[in-house]
Amino acid sequence: MPATRTHFTDRTDAGRRLAARLARLRGPGTVVVALPRGGVPVAAEVAAALGAPLDICVIRKLGLPHQPELGMGAIGEDGVRVLNEQVLRPARVTRGQLAAVEVRERAELERRARRYRGDRPPVDLRGRTVVVVDDGVATGSTARAACLIVRARGARRVVLAVPVAPEDWTERLGDVADELVCVGTPSPFFAIGEFYADFSQTGDAEVLRRLAEAHDRLGPGTGLPAAATDRELILPAAGVRLTGRLTVPAGARGTVVFAHGSGSGRHSPRNRRVAEELNRAGLATFLFDLLTEDEEPDRRNVFDVALLGARLTDVARALPGDPAAGPSAGAPLPLGLFGASTGAAAALWTAARLGDGVAAVVSRGGRPDLAGPRTLAAVTAPTLLVVGGRDHEVIDLNRRAREQLRCESELAVVPHAGHLFEEPGTLDRVAELARDWFSDRFREHSGTGPQTPDDPPTPVTQNP
Repeated sequence: MPATRTHFTDRTDAGRRLAARLARLRGPGTVVVALPRGGVPVAAEVAAALGAPLDICVIRKLGLPHQPELGMGAIGEDGVRVLNEQVLRPARVTRGQLAAVEVRERAELERRARRYRGDRPPVDLRGRTVVVVDDGVATGSTARAACLIVRARGARRVVLAVPVAPEDWTERLGDVADELVCVGTPSPFFAIGEFYADFSQTGDAEVLRRLAEAHDRLGPGTGLPAAATDRELILPAAGVRLTGRLTVPAGARGTVVFAHGSGSGRHSPRNRRVAEELNRAGLATFLFDLLTEDEEPDRRNVFDVALLGARLTDVARALPGDPAAGPSAGAPLPLGLFGASTGAAAALWTAARLGDGVAAVVSRGGRPDLAGPRTLAAVTAPTLLVVGGRDHEVIDLNRRAREQLRCESELAVVPHAGHLFEEPGTLDRVAELARDWFSDRFREHSGTGPQTPDDPPTPVTQNP
């Protein structure tokens, strides 16, 4: 924003422009916290763009007794109080005057917190990146209090983001936030409102509406998109009936079917973690058991790629026929396959058989080599192979398998990760890689669902 008096149209416009500066923070670990009331419309746009939960941090400015619009400090929830000595000293405010203002504002703070939150608990901030948003910064007292509050509530990283602020705002607030983001810092700067064409007061009704919309968009307290479908399905596949969990966010842009490995099933915590990230990104997921309970004890079944691939293929064909899996009748979602361990070979076997009906494949710590050279060469779907940096043997197997692929492919090595990605942060990285790979390929894909080529490759069955 240049040093001229260029205006934001209103707080919604400011929020959208601010959100563009914060796009890199999109992810499951991010929460947006607004300062009511004026910061809520701005923050609502940011939260929607980031796919993040929206919460509030109720702050009340402590205005000078004889000049209430000028803040001498601020108070917040959890008993936080921040004073601006640069305002207090020249104004010669007495302790009694300060106490009287604080008592009045504390009562209003508690009233607003009850009104805005109702019976909804605050979003859990522990270990998360918290983006604190207001409609602008003037003295910085309320922004400082908000940053201290979210830090006290367990935020791992605090990002203070506003549409407009004075040139020296980083000097004033750099000690309470890990990062500061602003659309513009014009000079001279007299008041936030001079940079808005419409800076009318935000009422309680709008605050409540914006918070309700954000709550409806996301699952309560989880940061997950509200699901149009989230239920158990039993599907016929290769002569058996297999149980799985179908989750379809509202407005889903694609479906990812998970092929588990090494005998694990739909309850695998690692694949469920990845599925949650895909759901946050607006992708449907289907996690199911490739083997029945009677088949699981026989370890030979885990390495029977023909068996696993045939079942995965049947399930992939069946899902677009489910009304919940497509945005409208006759318009199935693009299909992706996520394979883990030996499930990666099954995913590639299915991708080769279904051809253009598969938009993308991701393998996590997988054994793509078990699919066999002919199958690998027949895969046309863009394929991402993700391997842990400490899983040296599997890295080598993935490199060899990639040499046999004729499709678009990438090998991503996650540093410091073992085969199960149990190290801190490594599974989060897998989820991010899968999210981006599927999202990008689904946008590019123009197929209409799984198809079966006339001459599918011969499956390869290998034993350990």
